Amino acid sequence: MFLPPEILEEKIRNILAEDIGQGDITTALIVPVDSTAEAEVIAKEAGVIAGMEEAKILLQSLGLKVDILVQDGEKVKARDILMKISGDTRTILSGERTLLNIISRMSGIATTVRKLIKKIRKGKLKTRVACTRKVAPGLLYFDKKAVSIGGGDTHRLHLDDMILIKDNHIAVVGSIKKTIEKVRKEASFSKKIEVEVTRAKDAVTAAKAEADIIMLDNFSPKQIGKAVNLLKKEHCYGKVLLEASGGITTKNIFEYASTGVDIVSLGEITDSAKAMDISLKITKARKKVNLK
Repeated sequence: MFLPPEILEEKIRNILAEDIGQGDITTALIVPVDSTAEAEVIAKEAGVIAGMEEAKILLQSLGLKVDILVQDGEKVKARDILMKISGDTRTILSGERTLLNIISRMSGIATTVRKLIKKIRKGKLKTRVACTRKVAPGLLYFDKKAVSIGGGDTHRLHLDDMILIKDNHIAVVGSIKKTIEKVRKEASFSKKIEVEVTRAKDAVTAAKAEADIIMLDNFSPKQIGKAVNLLKKEHCYGKVLLEASGGITTKNIFEYASTGVDIVSLGEITDSAKAMDISLKITKARKKVNLK
């Protein structure tokens, strides 16, 4: 995923502005205006790092010098130094939490995705791991990019990426077949069509109506097996991508990945992301405040 630095900087600055409010009063009261410092950002646990590009853009936009020591996608150990920062002390401290929030959340997501893929590949499966649109408001780009850095699939980034026909769309039109026909007639050739189904027989209907992808929504592994068998019986299996979604967790993902689907998607990757433990430490400060 790529955004021009100017656009990415604007997104990051909005996050920083929300955190700072009318100003960092604690830092303003304690740290002298002419104080400069050096700092290190340190991993406090092992994981896959993400957010280095965003960190660099944030720090440089604030007039700070930054030396990035690890790259996005690299595995690190506890106590590894991720970057070194130098410049105005007040600026470093006021931007600290925004910096750490971005790196910690993105690294946590990337680490989780990498672990899930490793679990699936260990079982010699090629099933793709995807996230969903269940992301934190305002953080869609960062959450999705973290999934990508971890090796996962971002699925839809926005509603205009592809056509995903859900149960409520079908309820309006009346049937799966009619809905797909309507979309096929009016949509651009460039857009894939995915259909959400809740019954095994509906997967066959969607396949015969020439959907590109079928989402088996809230199916148990046993129910997915039934859908796969029906598709094989109707000579549709392998002609359409199958996605399992709903009810999938980090604990049962391998069971779902083993059912014959091409993709497993789970919201837990992003909507319940566990942030990686990362901290910032001032290693040197000049003209420190005298508290005597």
